[in-house]
Amino acid sequence: MCFSPEGDLAVGLVVTGIGVDACRHLRGRNNYLLLAATPVVLGAHQIDESLVWWGLQGHVPHLAGRIAMWIYLMIAFVVVPILVPLAILRLEPTARRRWLITPFFLLGVGVAASLLVTMVRNGITVKLGHYHLAYSIGLKHGMVIVGLYIVATCGSLLCSGYRHIVIFGLANVVAVVILARLTADGFASLWCFYAAIASGGISLHMRLAKPHRGRPYAMT
Repeated sequence: MCFSPEGDLAVGLVVTGIGVDACRHLRGRNNYLLLAATPVVLGAHQIDESLVWWGLQGHVPHLAGRIAMWIYLMIAFVVVPILVPLAILRLEPTARRRWLITPFFLLGVGVAASLLVTMVRNGITVKLGHYHLAYSIGLKHGMVIVGLYIVATCGSLLCSGYRHIVIFGLANVVAVVILARLTADGFASLWCFYAAIASGGISLHMRLAKPHRGRPYAMT
């Protein structure tokens, strides 16, 4: 099975390790701290989803599975839409770029607040799907909210002044389109799985970049 508790656990451990290593090699680039920490968050996120799988399969106590489910969706729906644009905002060295990305951060805060209120009001359900978990929070106008979520996260990446960040954003847009066409109820699970893997690429770049080339891909 391509997407399974074992798959989530393996990917989560690898990505978390990459993120921890990246945080250890910031070389004084404190503006990269949130970006380096993102794989740690997403890696832990995937490890947590393995508990959701096992809870549904009866391998861990039901309460543990429910708690893991809430943690998973809190990260996916509340933390990520704020963390990603904020991490990019912290990267940018020019006021012009920061002003350009700030609306995406504010949009992410709004989307996160809306999703949090919906989860608290409606509760959360999850069920086993084909090669993924299907989450539901009873969201009204779901396509609009999901669209704004994508704009906040991918839009901030695309507006960065760094080519490698823009490339990462383009890859995420392509992945969003493909996953949205493949499945609707499994979108949250599969996109977060992809994002965890892809985010490791940025941290590997930070780990291997020369210390004197803190902005090797800065765009004019």
